[in-house]
Amino acid sequence: MRLHVRFVVSLCALSWACMPVAAAPFLPISDQQVLERLPARAADPRARDMVRLRQQLSSRPRDVGLAVQLARRYYDEVAAEGDPRYIGYAQAALAPWWAQTDAPVEVRVMRAVLRQFSHEFEPAIADLQSAVRAAPDNAEAWAWLAAIAMVQARYADARSACERLQTLSPAMIGPACLASVDATTGHAGAAAATLRHVLDANQSASGAEQLWVLTRLAEAQLRLGHHEAAEASFRRALALDITDGYLLAAYADFLLDRQRPAEVLTLLRGRERSDLLLLRLALAGKAVGAAQTAAWTADLTARFDAARLRGDTVHQKEEARFALVMLGDTRRALELARLNFGVQREPVDARVLFEAALAARQPAAAEPALKWWQASGIESPELRTLVGQIKAAS
Repeated sequence: MRLHVRFVVSLCALSWACMPVAAAPFLPISDQQVLERLPARAADPRARDMVRLRQQLSSRPRDVGLAVQLARRYYDEVAAEGDPRYIGYAQAALAPWWAQTDAPVEVRVMRAVLRQFSHEFEPAIADLQSAVRAAPDNAEAWAWLAAIAMVQARYADARSACERLQTLSPAMIGPACLASVDATTGHAGAAAATLRHVLDANQSASGAEQLWVLTRLAEAQLRLGHHEAAEASFRRALALDITDGYLLAAYADFLLDRQRPAEVLTLLRGRERSDLLLLRLALAGKAVGAAQTAAWTADLTARFDAARLRGDTVHQKEEARFALVMLGDTRRALELARLNFGVQREPVDARVLFEAALAARQPAAAEPALKWWQASGIESPELRTLVGQIKAAS
């Protein structure tokens, strides 16, 4: 089985990745209806591959393997470019099996991937657990169980799922999965050492696998306060020349924290289509007084408003950061940060809640994040500083 090595990258907990679209799948009214036009990418192999698969599925709509392949291809596009429209297209590809509890295992796994994107974590977990009961060697299902457990701060469950990957996945992924748990639970030094070892021992690994491990390594190094080493890992990942929205956002945040916003504008030029990356552009633009900042702010406001009208609630961390930094609306930022932390509890979610609580002068509102901080044992100079400020303000 091929392991989808970006299994963590896509979580919008993916913090980690993208803004959602409405949960209902988009269904074209005819085979001739145009789904999207991307003239600038006419020669892009990814775009050609999607067209080819869509044409094949149109003639064989009950072909499970083909439907899952197309849905996965759409999902990869979201992870790479941050364009959430493709989630609806992926759901449409799986429409014949979407409501079936006993759908084929590969459909259940792909359905779980799409459900977790919308933070439907419990249905996603149910799909994945049923998949591994039916196929205990399904590496992708175990990988996603680990990823969702990390988002929900269920670290023992994440470690258990990572252990199952040891013999099921490519050589780098199992150890890197466990290292990701270690890096969040007080063992960042050991995690960084493991990640460096697996990189050295697997130099012929695919670019996608190397990118995933290098990004995790950079994060572990940041937990240790090793900024130069983290930047080297980020740059090594970028040098692989694989478009990855999470990597770009993570490095942009690194640059913003180092007071280097002009480099963010260069890094993310032309990537406004991704809500995740547009937010970083706006933050950097404000820092340097860029002429485009007002337009970026208006665009983000419209996108957040549209998501709210659709009933989406999975964009709260990004909107909290936007409200705090771009709009100066501390009340709204704190409200969103609290709601977000009730759903996902990754380090970045805690940071947003700490910052919003401090800005709103309501340190008690950060209590859930304080409890997470103490229970996880995470090492992070940035979070440690914020925790100290929260305690001093209490």
